[in-house]
Amino acid sequence: MQPQITVLDAGGQYCHLIARKVRELGVYAEVAASETPAAALAGRKGIIISGGPSSVYDSGSPTIDPALLAAGIPVLGICYGQQLIAHMLGGTVSKGERGEYGFAQLDLAGEETIFLGVSGRQQVWMSHRDLVTVPPAGFDVLARTDTCPVAAMGSAAQKIFGVQFHPEVAHTPSGKTILSNFLFEICGCEKDWDPAGQILAVEEHIRQVAAHRNIFFFVSGGVDSTVAYTLCLKALGPERVHGTYVDTGMMREGETEFVRENFARLGARAFQVVDARQDFLGALAGATEPERKRHIIGEKFVEVQEKILDSEHYLDGQWILGQGTIYPDTIESGGSAKADLIKTHHNRVEGIQKLIEAGRIIEPLTQFYKDEVRAIGRQLGLAPELLERHPFPGPGLAIRCLCTDEIAAPQRTGNGWIIPVSSVGVQGDSRTYKPVLALDAPPSSEEDAAAIINSRTDVNRIVGTAVTCRPMSALRIAPAHLTADRMDRLRRVDAIVRNLCVNSGFEKEIWQFPVVLIPLGIPARPDSVVLRPVDSVDGMTARAVRIPAELLGTMTRMLMEVEGIAGVFYDLTNKPPGTIEWE
Repeated sequence: MQPQITVLDAGGQYCHLIARKVRELGVYAEVAASETPAAALAGRKGIIISGGPSSVYDSGSPTIDPALLAAGIPVLGICYGQQLIAHMLGGTVSKGERGEYGFAQLDLAGEETIFLGVSGRQQVWMSHRDLVTVPPAGFDVLARTDTCPVAAMGSAAQKIFGVQFHPEVAHTPSGKTILSNFLFEICGCEKDWDPAGQILAVEEHIRQVAAHRNIFFFVSGGVDSTVAYTLCLKALGPERVHGTYVDTGMMREGETEFVRENFARLGARAFQVVDARQDFLGALAGATEPERKRHIIGEKFVEVQEKILDSEHYLDGQWILGQGTIYPDTIESGGSAKADLIKTHHNRVEGIQKLIEAGRIIEPLTQFYKDEVRAIGRQLGLAPELLERHPFPGPGLAIRCLCTDEIAAPQRTGNGWIIPVSSVGVQGDSRTYKPVLALDAPPSSEEDAAAIINSRTDVNRIVGTAVTCRPMSALRIAPAHLTADRMDRLRRVDAIVRNLCVNSGFEKEIWQFPVVLIPLGIPARPDSVVLRPVDSVDGMTARAVRIPAELLGTMTRMLMEVEGIAGVFYDLTNKPPGTIEWE
């Protein structure tokens, strides 16, 4: 198909999300490198420039062919895309006094053009520090926020528009209307895309890639690997698709039994469970840094996989490895040419990259997002108990069990305590790794929580204190590693939280609920628990969800009864600036 819209990739974490949102509106879209020549984009009805982690003043920062801005093709710049348009056309881009990450309130200067049908103050999603302070000649300021004087701009005559916020994410409620206005009112697009036909195309892709070879899957039991496995079963038949579940010792309570039972129902004829708990825990002994842990897990997966493949004679050229990798896994791992590395996904470590380069990997879902994967699963007839499971990270509980070699005490600050344990964040499309702020009292609203984060540069995450066994001043960060005892402790608290969420119905109100173990406590109780319930659509952005008071009370009481637990905190951070997982 000839795409009507091309999204130019400036390295933004949400680049493919923009294309997906365009497709949701019924318009076929593609993604291309930002420097794609204008001549190669002839025939497009519109161009969208994505966000990105760079500054327009950085050496080597992404740019576009200047001819695009003079070609008469409608153009929409998002975040960095707006800044790039302003910079190239003579406007002014400045460093912000403080960044905006997460929710912001947008005041419109008019409802025409891309804001047709949008009125009143609007909630939008921001992730930036640089900002346009003076638009180019001929451009009108279409919207502002308290800290962003040009939150949207446009030239109706040139059909060029820019927005500093992200209309493509679920947490900008009017975003779909804004994109729809650009597509249909400005670009004159026609609906030509029906995602219901994607399954047939994916199955044909599987047959083409596999050719004469069979597929061997290492399945996790999660939605992604299960849907990918099922697609391959449909495309090739059960005789040509084998599956193995590797018990890493980092799985949840009852997970192995759940996977075994459900894959039998799928019609998998060649399926086995391999116990590799000692291999993984041994390899992770002493590892503390998040990226190091992810690399060890990924490489250990490859090592264990190679042993299994070799023992079963799967390395004779007649087999390729299947994986359930989806798009957010690749984009947050620097999978886009100009994207910043947020975290290394276990399906993108060096050993896996070598298999990809050797043509021995098939990943049917790399252009899909979690909600689309579930939709495909529903079309395939998969059971709700499989499809409606909360996402669970491939590295398992290992990245929810924080480790350190340090001894440190929380430090008092104006409105809380700086906990000297760092977590991964994403701010302005870039990776951050910073300490956590534990507040004396939780903020009254999401906007207040976002304002606290945006006002500071020393933290990327805030938590509220539910209960501690001692005052914060008495707690300490102490050396802690991935041990069987700590993994058992985390497995137990995770099971308590999951059971309470299921029984109360809270599980249906959220998208995911990571439970994190941090080495903050006293000698008799060395760890604390962080609760991280979030609401999301695809994992690219997320909103922190407050736990109902009665449920939180029950939860904290039961968690504090677990041996070794010194405190319970709950994460109040949206994504951005904090990633959903802490590592």
